[in-house]
Amino acid sequence: MTGRLESKVALVSGAAQGMGAAHARAVVREGGQVVIGDILDDLGKLLADELGENAVFVHLDVTSEDDWANAVATAVSTFGKLNVLVNNAGIVNFGFLENYSLDQWNTILNVNLTGSFIGIKAARDELVRSAPASIINISSTAGLTGSAGQHGYAASKFALRGLTKSVAAELGGKNVRANSVHPGTVRTPLTEGMDLSSLAAPIRRIGEADEVANLIVYLASDESSYSTGAEFVVDGGLVNCAGAVVDE
Repeated sequence: MTGRLESKVALVSGAAQGMGAAHARAVVREGGQVVIGDILDDLGKLLADELGENAVFVHLDVTSEDDWANAVATAVSTFGKLNVLVNNAGIVNFGFLENYSLDQWNTILNVNLTGSFIGIKAARDELVRSAPASIINISSTAGLTGSAGQHGYAASKFALRGLTKSVAAELGGKNVRANSVHPGTVRTPLTEGMDLSSLAAPIRRIGEADEVANLIVYLASDESSYSTGAEFVVDGGLVNCAGAVVDE
């Protein structure tokens, strides 16, 4: 343990598995304390047990204002404060325009965008009180580029990027930073079963959750104290080196 997050208390949504679980483990590994929020109660409790006294689980449906209020209150009552919010919870769905339904559209925006907005509102006062503080919104490379058949997902992730900037502008003077993280394809339960054979990132593999978690540690820590309103891309070069892949 290097202590990079010593004295930091983080709330991570969608933290029972996948990237969220990696983020929670990284917080504790680096000396911080974490509230694990998820709708997957059994998995969340198992992770909290694994991490010990520096972790606690709360049931968190990100579309519920009451659940968010309870999660923030749990952070304060258990660990005394809250100064890191990681909006990690998200879903993905697919469909071309002719068959992508309004229900699909509303569902994904409600979770991926509105859920993060509710979380930021719920945590705002405690983050200001415990500043320096950091809001980390997990967007996607789909928040930087379009993708056929992923209309709701791309729209939600682009919008989360915009929300990040408006929050950064509003809270910067209160020593609360907000940044968005844009992972490419990462090995998680969300990507199981997907055909990844066409992936052509310069780094010829998909990412691992721990590689994203390393970036979360940096943004949660005071090492990134002058970074706000920015996009941090972790995608093996897929977006910024498009067309640059060469076989030797």
